[in-house]
Amino acid sequence: MLYDSAPMNPNCRFYCYKKSRDPFNYDIKKVCDLKLVFFDMDGVLTDTISSWKHIHDYFGTSNERSVDEYLKGNIDDMEFIKRDVSLWRENGKFITEDVLRNILIDIPLMKGAEKCISFLNNKNILTVIVSAGLDILAERVAKQLDINYVIANGVKTDKNGRLTGEGILKVRLMYKDEAVRKFVKKHNISLENCTAVGNSCFDVPMFETCGMGIAFNPDDECVREAADMVIEVKDLSKLIPALEPYV
Repeated sequence: MLYDSAPMNPNCRFYCYKKSRDPFNYDIKKVCDLKLVFFDMDGVLTDTISSWKHIHDYFGTSNERSVDEYLKGNIDDMEFIKRDVSLWRENGKFITEDVLRNILIDIPLMKGAEKCISFLNNKNILTVIVSAGLDILAERVAKQLDINYVIANGVKTDKNGRLTGEGILKVRLMYKDEAVRKFVKKHNISLENCTAVGNSCFDVPMFETCGMGIAFNPDDECVREAADMVIEVKDLSKLIPALEPYV
């Protein structure tokens, strides 16, 4: 949902949402016997800044004001999604899900994504997309790459497949750690057996929750500082030697 805002910290892209969310609650910081990797989607598995931005660019719209209000805690995730979706219209009507899917269809996979996920699959490591982006894109990416699970947000449609203006919330952007904790509890996996891969400050809660956090082509310095490992190049195959010692 994010792509523009006025940062408080000159090293960060966005207003520091840590002022708005509850403190992180974590006590795990050593990965061992890797069993699961959580991946952010936009900027990690896909070579795009944001799937929401991609749609706004298509319509020539902007959600800059909503970004600031959200990060400052003035609106919640559902209202944020609702404001975004309200802008996606053609001839005064909400677009259909098929139109939305076609808008997203040209978003490319990140270089090295196939090789990285294939390596993890061959090692029987579970893979999960955790994204505040759109499930329409996340499900397509998961199918292309053979990723095991998808946790992402969606949009509601009516019986004719037209967007209603409402969203489906599964990942709160500032609380990705919630999705991680819920998933590992359901699947009976320990956090120390998990790694998180992300590129933005909104992935830091996953870094702090999992046994290891890997910053991939990080947006800014705060992401680098929060990670246990940093990969600067836009090539996911570079994760393979980083993960090999733990599989």
